[in-house]
Parts: sequence; C-alpha cells; structure tokens
Amino acid sequence: MVDEDLFRNAVENLEQADALLFGRVTYEMMEAAWRLPARTGARPDWMEPFARTIDAKKKYVVSSTLHRVDWNAELVPGDLANAVQQLKREPGKGLFVGGVKLPLALAELGLIDEYEFVVHPRLAGHGPTLFAGLSKPIDLRLVSRLEFGSGAVAMRYEPRR
Repeated sequence: MVDEDLFRNAVENLEQADALLFGRVTYEMMEAAWRLPARTGARPDWMEPFARTIDAKKKYVVSSTLHRVDWNAELVPGDLANAVQQLKREPGKGLFVGGVKLPLALAELGLIDEYEFVVHPRLAGHGPTLFAGLSKPIDLRLVSRLEFGSGAVAMRYEPRR
C-alpha cells in the first residue's frame, strides 16, 4: 500500500543523495516505472514529484550483463568494492542504494553506512528476502522512525561499529 506521504518521504530521501546505485534488475525496473515522460494518466498526480526526482538523479549501475545504460546512468566498472569505495570518496552528500542483491553484497563488504527499511502493513508470502545469505550478523542502532497514514513505518539504522 503506497500513499502520498510515503512518496513525499521518498522524494526527501532522494534529495539527500548525489546519486543512486542500482543493480541491473532494480535499474531496469525503476527505469520502466519512472522514466519520463510517462503516459498521461499512468499514475496519480501525487507521484509526479517522485518521478521527476528519480528521473533527474545520477545513477550508477552494477551489472556484468549490461554493456550500456542511459537514463542519466553509467555502468560501475571493475571490482565492486573498489568502485563503490571510490564513489564514496567523492565529495557530496553520498549515494543511495536500492534492490536486493546489491545491498547484500555491499553489506558483506561493510560499505553501507545507513539502512532504511520501510515495513508495509501487508503480508505477501512470496518475493525476495532482504539480506538472505548474509555471512554474519550486522548489529544496527535505530536512528529514526517515521509512521505514515497507510500504516507503513520507515525505520533508519546505522551499523554499530
């Protein structure tokens, strides 16, 4: 269940980052859903600020199968750890990562500085499991918590060092 407040929060989060870091599957899914221009009437008007924000954001894509990307994106070359460490060293506000497999790989490498989980009030019983196969536990410290009218709750954590 999505609502206007959830999308407004997502826009605020995206504005806190210089760029987005996606794996191939998430990149292709987000591009299909959010690349402008959208068909007229394809989504509610309150989703448009999110669409404009994500469309304009710089994107980095981790993929061993894609040979080219567009949508304001570039492929991340070479070794994942080295490439992400280099991106993190660049001045600015930082990166946001999305997806399932890429966050697992980055968590294994200790390259995630902050986690945000949005729990929705719906049981699905299928779909990918976040951080399935993580080799060792990562202890987290709650930084913030935000409840939405839909019943969704966004919780932000930092790794305990």
